[in-house]
Parts: sequence; C-alpha cells; structure tokens
Amino acid sequence: QVQLVESGGGLVQAGGSLRLSCAVSGRTFSVYAMGWFRQAPGKEREFVAAISRSGDSTYYTNSVKGRFTISRDNAKNSVYLQMNSLKPEDTAVYLCAADGSFGTVPVTASRVDYWGQGTQVTVSS
Repeated sequence: QVQLVESGGGLVQAGGSLRLSCAVSGRTFSVYAMGWFRQAPGKEREFVAAISRSGDSTYYTNSVKGRFTISRDNAKNSVYLQMNSLKPEDTAVYLCAADGSFGTVPVTASRVDYWGQGTQVTVSS
C-alpha cells in the first residue's frame, strides 16, 4: 500500500510564498512520476504540476508557470511544490499524486494511481 502525506499548507497574503511537501511510503519512490493537483470549493480538481521519475522533466499548468516550481528528492522519498507570488485564485486544497505507469506523468487525474489526503492553501487579498 502506497501512502502520500502532504504538509506545508496554510494561510498567506497575496504575493506571499508557501512550500508544500509530500512524503511517500510503501514502495520504491523512484518508480513513480509525481504531481500536484488542486481543488477549490465547487470546482473540479485541476492539474497544477508534475515531475518525471528522474526529476529531469517538469510540467505546469499555464496559470502557475513562472510562479510555482515542482521538485523531488528521491533519497528522501519526497516531492515538493514551491509556490511564489501567490494569488487569491490559488486558494484550494492541494493534493499530491503518484503515477506508477511506465513512461507517463500525472498531468490528468485519470493517470493517478495514488492520492494524498490534501492540504489547504488559502491566499488572502
């Protein structure tokens, strides 16, 4: 059984920064491409960022490009999301995601094999 546990969410003013972390346990971390999704109240879950198994390739939704950075540390079985220049529209529950299929990354929810429980990010104006 694979477990994903997020941390690092909170309340921040617009323009501020937060760093989310996701710790993975249960299987070899490096076999998973990892990603972050978010879901705001009344809205569908949306893709935010993803990173390949080696960490060489990263992917972002357009609205966070230049502001968010995804990274991973395979020695620590963890993936991170550094969020800078936060905006009120970034407010959501952020969920960590793992994709165990060969050659793919979790850029859509259908590719996700495992989800974390989520961490709340609230950006005040």
